[in-house]
Amino acid sequence: MKIGYVTIGALDDEKAGKFYDAVFGAMGGDRKFTDGGWTGYGEKGQDNHDVYVVSKTADGKPARAGNGIMISFKAKTKDEVEAAYKAGLSHGGTDEGAPGPRPADSKTFFGAYLRDPTGNKICVYCKP
Repeated sequence: MKIGYVTIGALDDEKAGKFYDAVFGAMGGDRKFTDGGWTGYGEKGQDNHDVYVVSKTADGKPARAGNGIMISFKAKTKDEVEAAYKAGLSHGGTDEGAPGPRPADSKTFFGAYLRDPTGNKICVYCKP
């Protein structure tokens, strides 16, 4: 099974945009569009966009972080994981776990965990 796209709720377009511009920029992505409360992201140099950040929810209620929900974004290298983590922290994100192997002795998983300005939990990881 393959995920088609991901939608992430946001309380504040500007704060969310700064956070995801920085995180995805550190991972080789960029903003593709902003329109009517929707912002789309995808890989630089490509037309596709498969991550959406929305401030206007379908039910009209404010976006909120889901308890037990985490979205993970795959980076190419440990350096990208570290850069995305630092970029997120410096653009309104909060720490949920510094970059490092998981578990501590793992040679196959390197990740970092953040919350965006709305409180959504994300992971940026690679498999070295």
